[in-house]
Amino acid sequence: METTEVIRQRISANLYDTTRPLSEGEIRDLVDLATHAPSSYNIQHWRFVAVVRPEDKERLKAVAYGQPKVADAAVTFIVLGDLQGHTRLDEILRRSEDAGILGSQMREAWVQQTAGRYADERNARDEAIRSGAMAAMVLMLAAQDRGLATGPMIGFDPEGVKREFGISDRYVPVMLLTIGYAREGNWPRKPRLTVDEVLAFHDGRSLP
Repeated sequence: METTEVIRQRISANLYDTTRPLSEGEIRDLVDLATHAPSSYNIQHWRFVAVVRPEDKERLKAVAYGQPKVADAAVTFIVLGDLQGHTRLDEILRRSEDAGILGSQMREAWVQQTAGRYADERNARDEAIRSGAMAAMVLMLAAQDRGLATGPMIGFDPEGVKREFGISDRYVPVMLLTIGYAREGNWPRKPRLTVDEVLAFHDGRSLP
């Protein structure tokens, strides 16, 4: 499917075909594509918990205000952001150094820069959520390209999710993301604001 078609056809689904599961291989393939999203310093803050067993979906549904799509989708991802992702940066960047992409001086400089920047809890949280959201968007587009429907969700209890699934305070729940085969009855794509309503050029004109 062409990229523009994938973008224009994607909807946020609420209704899923409960008879069509996804294999572990299909789920892993989607996450592999999601890992190609950008992140600050290539820290790759995103983490994914794939909830697929019916009993686990019901536990997740209970902390997502009882929304049926959590249990009906083939998989519901708990998308997390790593608040301490920068602590692995030296290890991560050594892979780029070994590949000849960057040198040791740049690696050391980046490690030092991030240690200072992300010592600020607000910066760390903002980056974890920002990177997790970008990875989730790539995951949604990858799913759409494979004929799947997706539904990003902020309607859940973050602390309840962490409690039910043993997620440590190192991670912040960014969103839940349902993925599966759509069944009839989903809303079509809702109208978007026009370009003129969201775009301003830096030429003296003000934002709409």
